[in-house]
Amino acid sequence: MKNAVYVYKGDEIARYGFGDPHPFGTDRHDAFHNELAKANLDGIHLAHGRRATVDELALFHTPDYIDRVSRMSADGRGFLDDGDTPAIQGIFDAASDVVGTVLTAADRIMHGETKRAFVPIAGLHHAARDGAAGFCVFNDCGVVAEYLRQNHGLTRIAYIDIDAHHGDGVFYGFEDDPDLVFADIHEDGRYLYPGTGAETETGTGEARGTKLNIPLAPGADDTEFRAAWRRVEDYLDAAKPEFLLFQCGADSLDGDPITHLAFSSAAHGEAAAALCRIADKHCEGRLIGMGGGGYNRRNLALAWTAVVRSFAAAA
Repeated sequence: MKNAVYVYKGDEIARYGFGDPHPFGTDRHDAFHNELAKANLDGIHLAHGRRATVDELALFHTPDYIDRVSRMSADGRGFLDDGDTPAIQGIFDAASDVVGTVLTAADRIMHGETKRAFVPIAGLHHAARDGAAGFCVFNDCGVVAEYLRQNHGLTRIAYIDIDAHHGDGVFYGFEDDPDLVFADIHEDGRYLYPGTGAETETGTGEARGTKLNIPLAPGADDTEFRAAWRRVEDYLDAAKPEFLLFQCGADSLDGDPITHLAFSSAAHGEAAAALCRIADKHCEGRLIGMGGGGYNRRNLALAWTAVVRSFAAAA
């Protein structure tokens, strides 16, 4: 199984969502897995995750925030932020399952069971250390970065994000951390939530220059993406990370209902293939893909299947 791509599936991640008419519905999991099954790719191993513990959540999140999510999830009323992320009953457990599944993928990679993994319902990159935001309750990206350091002794983790929205929860969570390498291609914040990610945001203090933000104008297509992506590849090659975390939100594809970029699924496949090469060069192949956003179901199914196809081709 070492050369198989571990693709995560099951109720433990499928139930993360907020129901109709919220854009982040629980049907996103099956939309992807149905397309993946039709693709009939070789070298895929369907795997299941687990629930993260409170101590694991606390690697990134504050205890007060974890406790607040637990209490509001039990009550099932109100919002965890200013109105995007409902505190529905059970969301604490569902969000903990997302984090735990990504941690399971990291463990299996670090233990040599596989080199690549993909978790479709993950990449919840807006959640801050002390708060929810933008449909994101717990930031699995931030937790797994800290987990790889604490539990597996890694130091230099690279986070790469091609979701239409800036990965602000990760960026500001590690803004002053020189060993968290950050590269993010996104729609310009002057036109889209969360309004951050200007090219001038490169990190603070000792971390200045370790963060790469590339905002694109509304309507940017694969041509603009490829020009930006060349900068990401050069940046990662120079950084020489030990592990790659890839947030591959599909809301950057043309036709998403809440964003304004115009990529095709080919952009996601090409980025994934390039990251496999970089992972093999610098990281002993270690790479996790996390689905992130995407609110046109056909788009997310095609984009994430393209990512998995590239992972499998490079195994």
